[in-house]
Amino acid sequence: MKSDLFAKENMAQPATAAGMTLENAKSIKYAVNGEMLARQGAMIAYRGTLQFERRGQGIGGMLKRAVTGEGLPLMAVSGQGEAWFAHEAQNCFIVDIEQGDALTINGRNVLCFDSSLSYEIKTVKGSGIAGGGLFNSVFSGYGRLGLVCEGNPLVIPVSPQLPVYVDTDAVVGWSANLQTSLHRSQSIGSMLRGGSGEAVQLMLQGEGYVIVRPSEATPQKAQQH
Repeated sequence: MKSDLFAKENMAQPATAAGMTLENAKSIKYAVNGEMLARQGAMIAYRGTLQFERRGQGIGGMLKRAVTGEGLPLMAVSGQGEAWFAHEAQNCFIVDIEQGDALTINGRNVLCFDSSLSYEIKTVKGSGIAGGGLFNSVFSGYGRLGLVCEGNPLVIPVSPQLPVYVDTDAVVGWSANLQTSLHRSQSIGSMLRGGSGEAVQLMLQGEGYVIVRPSEATPQKAQQH
């Protein structure tokens, strides 16, 4: 059988070490030797002896997810073998988190991560009820985190002298040490007249980075994630 389909760039390569690597721009391969975690439904193929088990978030986490529509339904993958993960053909990226680092990420952008990382759902400080009660997933510890993003994300440095304002529907995540608050860029009168569609943003201050995707999540699509 001959076809460009069987070109080397499309062929799965054997894992050379345990853990996650980019298989291609749209998928992550994880060589499992023990346990790792991934979003439910993200596994697209595997080989070897692996078990998949739904992993709860605890009562508090499940309550927050029910109230806000956010959160991260997880599954544990254990055993020995290789598994491939992807989500809606979105672009995949790997972040190495080191001791002392903390990264807050929107649950819809998390694909998979090492079990050595600590994970919890936290309220986005300063978001209040007006921001929809924003909750994000905060990762810390030591390990690798696999992310997905619609298109190539924009990473914007944040400095004490230059805060950054981001659309809450477009933000992927940010350095967890940044201070957050809601910022209203329109007057009440302008909003009553229809406004620009960009009435409220999340303001980030301090020293770090914010990651933004080049598209906004519609309410219907955000619920599907």
